[in-house]
Amino acid sequence: ASPGYCWPFQGSRTEVLIRLPAQIRPTAVTIQHTSKRASPLGTVSSAPRDFTVSVSLCRALGAGTWPRGKAGLDEEGKDETLLGTFTYTVQKEPTQTFPLQDGIPSAFWFLKLVIQSNWGKPGYTCIFRVQVHGKIVGTHAIGQTRV
Repeated sequence: ASPGYCWPFQGSRTEVLIRLPAQIRPTAVTIQHTSKRASPLGTVSSAPRDFTVSVSLCRALGAGTWPRGKAGLDEEGKDETLLGTFTYTVQKEPTQTFPLQDGIPSAFWFLKLVIQSNWGKPGYTCIFRVQVHGKIVGTHAIGQTRV
């Protein structure tokens, strides 16, 4: 990851809803930030720290149009399903993979990433890459994929 080419979010707490290219039964998520060594200022305080990952069949949480005419609810009748709470550790490698909760019976179109804090940067939080690992469901594809 090259410094300056990040996905910036205002503040230290933010959330983003990611539409996946197919219905996926997610197994892990990878978050990437730049390393301290590669940072021009020698700091990675804009890196995410604590975050959660949830999934939803909804097109958008809280607004917009919903698939299959439902009023913002997924097939289980919930707005979203929490798959894990994690900490990105700046002392480790810049690319970190986090295994998600096992036994999710459904595949999903949407993944919600909620950054709850960063490593001290008050103005913004940066992510250089987010990868979702899992199995495509409902198509002829077999095996695992990264999106």
